[in-house]
Amino acid sequence: MALSKEEKEQAIKERRKHERDTGSVEVQVSLLDRRIQQLADHLKAHPKDHHSRRGLLMMIGKRRRMKKYLDNNG
Repeated sequence: MALSKEEKEQAIKERRKHERDTGSVEVQVSLLDRRIQQLADHLKAHPKDHHSRRGLLMMIGKRRRMKKYLDNNG
């Protein structure tokens, strides 16, 4: 369920601020967006997977906090 190397590289290229940027908040939000979408698709096929649902909710909360940080500081 993890992102493939190609998907991760694509997400980083879309949001990076400079050539070696891999950890800025924008990049982290982009990676979380892709992981959340992938996990949401998984849960549509496996609705009783409560362990993964909890992970999804935690990722959504983390993404919400990061976007709030960007709104306040970016």
